[in-house]
Amino acid sequence: MKFRALIFGALTMSAVGLAPAALLAQSLFGPAATVNDSVVTNYEVDQRAKFYKLIRRLGNLEKLALEDLIEDRLKSQAASSIGIEVDQNQLEAGMTEFAARADLKTPEFIKAIASEGVDVHTFRDFVRTGLLWRGVVQARFQGRVQISEAEIDAALGSSGQAGLRVLLSEIIIPVTPQTEEQVRDLANQISEIKSYRDFAEAARQYSASGSRNNDGRLEWLPLTRLPGPLQPVILELKPGEVTAPLELEGAIAVFQMRGIEEVPVKKAAIAAIEYGVLRLPGGRNPETIARAEEIRGNIDTCDDLYGVNFGGPEEALAIEARQPSEIPRGVALELAKLDRHEVSTALTSQDGSQLLFIMMCGRTATVNEEATREDVLNALRNRRLNSYADGYLEQLRADAVIEIK
Repeated sequence: MKFRALIFGALTMSAVGLAPAALLAQSLFGPAATVNDSVVTNYEVDQRAKFYKLIRRLGNLEKLALEDLIEDRLKSQAASSIGIEVDQNQLEAGMTEFAARADLKTPEFIKAIASEGVDVHTFRDFVRTGLLWRGVVQARFQGRVQISEAEIDAALGSSGQAGLRVLLSEIIIPVTPQTEEQVRDLANQISEIKSYRDFAEAARQYSASGSRNNDGRLEWLPLTRLPGPLQPVILELKPGEVTAPLELEGAIAVFQMRGIEEVPVKKAAIAAIEYGVLRLPGGRNPETIARAEEIRGNIDTCDDLYGVNFGGPEEALAIEARQPSEIPRGVALELAKLDRHEVSTALTSQDGSQLLFIMMCGRTATVNEEATREDVLNALRNRRLNSYADGYLEQLRADAVIEIK
């Protein structure tokens, strides 16, 4: 009897000891939502939120995670309904592509997220759903998207037809190795802005560009003025939308689309841009900025920079002509906003120790525009596909039975 009592007592104590863990497991793997009878668990929401934190997504991460997982169920169900699948090779390629954004190989990325409590399956599911949805969109809408040569010509502003010009607002935030983490977090927050007013306020508060005095607003710019890699990014924006943070030399930039329109233009692609960069020691300290403003007021042309640098180190001044694709992106962005003999002081060197005094000397036109046709074609196609995809996802959501627990 005593032996039986000890056994009963041990079992009772074990049951009591396991009860909190069991309840936790039940809660963790319980439903956070159902989507057409497909369950989204609390564990998935927790994992996705942790994943978003690691890739520096901002906002209410738990709320975003739940909303995105609900959409993922809709996307997966849509893929299943038309037989879209992702094989192992496609999945591995997608994971490799995503990990490369962090300059990591897939095993390194998996190890990094695992150290922060994110399971590899969370990463795999995230990538797999993206690939499935891409397949759904292409299968349903690819045939509807026909981009004509005339549309590409119009976007490029060639053959005397209508060209595209864009109305942007900008925020250029200086960055140094010491401030990199804080600036990245700030730029990520700005990229989530949804209103013109909030973007304007952020520009006044944080931007180093002269446009901050105008709420970050730029004048109309021909699309072809922008650096080639940036053109597709800008083309995909709708009015009010904001780019992800863009890496520049000594700065991070964020742009907001305010307008896009077609205008009659002459055929004038740019073969080369001549510009000068004078590196002023001191970075963005008040003395260096004051010196830059003094120089700006005392020179008229790029040749005058030689006089400014007279007696100084030769490497401090470079005046050269380059093809647009050869110009560093940050410098190219500043040059896009400048007319001949105008100046920008928004950028610094990578370590923040030098202020870059950038002066536009001149542009040389060419008739060869083939280098950007493929970019514009892909941007126009993706923009149209994204529009179809957004509409289809809204339709799926409207037709679904979704219950938040």
